Amino acid sequence: MTKEKYSEELLLKEEEVKQNEIVLFNDEVNTFDHVIDTLIYACDHVPEQAEQCALLVHYKGKCTVKTGPYEDLEPRCSKLLQAGLSAEIV
Repeated sequence: MTKEKYSEELLLKEEEVKQNEIVLFNDEVNTFDHVIDTLIYACDHVPEQAEQCALLVHYKGKCTVKTGPYEDLEPRCSKLLQAGLSAEIV
């Protein structure tokens, strides 16, 4: 009984903490500079963070560039899309 209650509490806490993510995908169109500038503008990245994300996207094909509540991510993702980048909220 104690084990079940503990598991239930863990599941509830896990659901409360779950955040959405903006995932940026690689493309063959945009330059590194454009991706970096857009991440700084849309996601409030510092230049080093934006550069690291751009490199991860280039070599791994995708990268989580921002986490948080959906309400915060939706306008940021829209800015990325309007800039011609490929991104989605998951």
